[in-house]
Amino acid sequence: MAVFVTRRIPAEGLRVLSQAGGCRVQQWDSEDPVPRAELLAGVAGKQGLLCLLSDRIDREVLEAAGPGLKVISTMSVGFDHLALEEIKKRGIRVGYTPDVLTDATAELSVALLLSACRRLPEAVEQVKNGGWTTWKPLWMCGYGLSDSTVGIIGLGRIGQAVARRLKPFGVKKFLYTGSSPKPESGAEFEAEFVPLTRLAEESDFVVVTCALTPATQGMCNKDFFTRMKKTSVFVNTSSDSATHRECHICHKKHHGSTGSQQPPGWATRGGHAP
Repeated sequence: MAVFVTRRIPAEGLRVLSQAGGCRVQQWDSEDPVPRAELLAGVAGKQGLLCLLSDRIDREVLEAAGPGLKVISTMSVGFDHLALEEIKKRGIRVGYTPDVLTDATAELSVALLLSACRRLPEAVEQVKNGGWTTWKPLWMCGYGLSDSTVGIIGLGRIGQAVARRLKPFGVKKFLYTGSSPKPESGAEFEAEFVPLTRLAEESDFVVVTCALTPATQGMCNKDFFTRMKKTSVFVNTSSDSATHRECHICHKKHHGSTGSQQPPGWATRGGHAP
């Protein structure tokens, strides 16, 4: 079986492939994404493809591979970069790596939330540029989690892991939304299933942890952000670029030019607490 690997991956993974009986591995041996032309050439005639989320596996790639392609594995939790309908038509099996990043993503989500609400990047910058002189009662204050309302969009593995880490901070109420209620999952946090509009209006902190699908793409749109409190914190660990653009536009409109358009895994804050 001939396999094309689209990036430099951990040595153990490559060793498993190389030691598999009858498996011949060709690799794009670089930390950088494989160029499109190299991807199309590399996959030609292969029976297996190991890719990353930065590789767009569409009809063009599948046609370049030819009818012999039998399996595609992606070293990612998400799979929105795969043309699943086209892959299904060809009878190709798909593998991915759910749950391997649940703890890491949850921890980074909490880190982003705390960083935004307590204004840590701004404070560090002030220390670096000489803005800090002495302690001032009203300077660089932010918001705390105690007695707050946290809204989670997508109470799946990552959403639950985020809630589990935030609960000890004294969160007063957890709200969540998604495709359907999850009473067993929500019971641990006494979380209430609510419509998206109510979550936007009532939450002091909003954390997006849902998977990117046609149903969730653009969910956090202009209407969503205009419903949010001006003082709320928004943390996005999804892959929806439309959400990034809408948040950037709405944040700039309501709070000036301090908002920034960031890649997945970022946070932004509304107003400042005295």
